[in-house]
Amino acid sequence: MKVNGTCHCGQVAFNATVDPNKVIICHCSDCQVTSGSAFRTIVMSEPDAVEFTKGSPKSYIKTADSGNKRELTFCENCASPFYSVTVGDGPKIYGIRVGVLEQRGELEPRKQIWCQSAVNWAGKVDSYPKVDMQ
Repeated sequence: MKVNGTCHCGQVAFNATVDPNKVIICHCSDCQVTSGSAFRTIVMSEPDAVEFTKGSPKSYIKTADSGNKRELTFCENCASPFYSVTVGDGPKIYGIRVGVLEQRGELEPRKQIWCQSAVNWAGKVDSYPKVDMQ
């Protein structure tokens, strides 16, 4: 599936090809902190299928508890996150942050990971009162 995305301020934009069957919700503590939320929704790209069409992202290298390194990217102006990817040689499969994609409503999660780190109320969200606008 072809997708396109942009940061909140419009300084950086990209196109990508993703697998809509590989959409996940991640509850790991890194995703909680780097998203500023209780979890993050990610879609996996096809190999080497991300192309920036406007601007370029800033990178941060995160070392996991396992010692593996991941490059996390974001807009240096507004801090919108774009993706994470393994550092090193070989084909790159990008974990694209669904929130920056125009097609985010079409990308339904298929599974949840790192559930041991989920906040205790994550499964109750649908039971909370809903208001259409603030």
